Amino acid sequence: MSLKIEPLDLHQADISGSKWREVKAEELDIDNVSLAKTRINNVNMHAMNLNDVNMSEITILDANLTGVSIKHANLSHAVIDYVNLFGTEFHNVILPMEGDRLHKPDGQYKPISFHNCVLTNTQFNGCDLSNVELTDCDITGLRINGILLSDLIKE
Repeated sequence: MSLKIEPLDLHQADISGSKWREVKAEELDIDNVSLAKTRINNVNMHAMNLNDVNMSEITILDANLTGVSIKHANLSHAVIDYVNLFGTEFHNVILPMEGDRLHKPDGQYKPISFHNCVLTNTQFNGCDLSNVELTDCDITGLRINGILLSDLIKE
């Protein structure tokens, strides 16, 4: 494929409905742009930086997100399905606090749930697990502060 090299400097332009096919568009600087309802297929976004982005209701399929860093994000009501999470770390995951837009004074939020997940060798450190419910879970080897849960149940 022979490429026509043509840097574009678009300012206050409406390019709605445009189609890009077999385009090299590396190191773009996109600022204050609406990409609502845009479809992106078969695209290399390696090392892309997204900052102050509204990605509500976005769908990501067949994606390699290895090494992705998500910080200061609202993932409320997100659905994560058929995902490899080995080596993944969650830090400072919280419910909305007083003063946050989504804060509910009564604390009644839709529960966070895990269904049919393999969490073998998962570690929870310094977590608030109050009112956690385990249903139909294999708890073989489950330890709380170093004590086997099965030993605690026997007592």
